[in-house]
Amino acid sequence: MRVEAMPDSAAPPASVPSHFQSFLAFDFGLKRTGVASGNRLLAAATPQSTIRAEGDARFAQVEARIREWQPDALVVGIPYHPDGAAHDNTRAAQRFARQLRGRFGLPVYEVDERYSTTEALAGGARDADAASACIILEQFLRSLA
Repeated sequence: MRVEAMPDSAAPPASVPSHFQSFLAFDFGLKRTGVASGNRLLAAATPQSTIRAEGDARFAQVEARIREWQPDALVVGIPYHPDGAAHDNTRAAQRFARQLRGRFGLPVYEVDERYSTTEALAGGARDADAASACIILEQFLRSLA
């Protein structure tokens, strides 16, 4: 697992400010974006309803979640090929992460999310996107310990 701060965001994950306690995580997809909320204290994530929208409609729903949960920072899963190579979805997720930071002014952290959907499906998830967002956020939270 690789966790890294966006180049222009706050510090690298090893030094995520200790006052950052709550997070929203996103498993970006072109048609669906899984969402999870979680906090540093419990180091656990809770699935939220998946966003089923594209473009600006997606960002309206993201904004509503940010208003509701008021997170200290955001976490975005970035997919890679098994060998670590980037692909089209990698770049799309990275663009989404940049857009989040630009639109909402919150620190955004990227997490290598290889196999998160496979793990969610293997665990019997009814909403694989939301379950994958939980896996992504829990990986991030473990990296803070």
